Amino acid sequence: MRLTRIGGPTVLAEFDGWRILIDPTFDPPGRRYAFAAGTSSTKTRGPFVRVADLGRIDIVLVSHDHHADNLDDAGRGLLPAAHHVITTTSGAKRLNLPNARGLRPGESVTTDAAGRPSLVITATPCRHGPPLSRALVGDVIGFAVRRTGEEGVALWVTGDSVLYPALQRAARELQVDVAVVNAGGVGFPLTGPVRYSMTGADAVSLIDTLHPRVAVPAHYDGWSHFLDGEAGMRAAVAGAPQTVRERIRWLADGIPTDLSEPAS
Repeated sequence: MRLTRIGGPTVLAEFDGWRILIDPTFDPPGRRYAFAAGTSSTKTRGPFVRVADLGRIDIVLVSHDHHADNLDDAGRGLLPAAHHVITTTSGAKRLNLPNARGLRPGESVTTDAAGRPSLVITATPCRHGPPLSRALVGDVIGFAVRRTGEEGVALWVTGDSVLYPALQRAARELQVDVAVVNAGGVGFPLTGPVRYSMTGADAVSLIDTLHPRVAVPAHYDGWSHFLDGEAGMRAAVAGAPQTVRERIRWLADGIPTDLSEPAS
């Protein structure tokens, strides 16, 4: 498997001939975007790969469509050209695209293409905030991507989530090769100490439960609403047990990384 860090949550995954784009965000930095209940965030870093340089995209996984740090204007613009767009059921309705399919946690869709193994993509649970916050923050899902006929998960994308029992249960139950783990510790002055995504310490705890072959940190920088951010993620990794540290791969900006090769 080869992964390319594009910025924020946006990662290009390539394996078995498939090209899968995760949460496309390609707007330039500097703009402030409104979120729910009067909150907002400014994008502080642009993408490390341009849309024009992406090439063919077979599948776009959109964990949620209603926050610009996971799907911005430029990201929306590339969706019609993808063969498949997979997101939440409410998001698929809002996108209203013929290639969009919505899933609830636990539901699956199979994608096929000539000359490639079929993939089964299953939505996994997320909670983008504290208990009872779903009405405010909306639906979010993660994605477990399997080759047809295989029990193990080739790629798990956690999506934006706090660390909570359903996510921990998924980590205990899944057998994962590569995990893309979103962190950042999202918070806003308006909502005080409440967090809307995992901190670095939370992400390390989840990886320790999951035991993937490779865990890739994502969505920890590039926006003003990350209160834990890259510093928190790196500090948590530095303090993690060796059995966790040896699984974690930091992706270079915009450079494809072959995860079958040992880290340099």
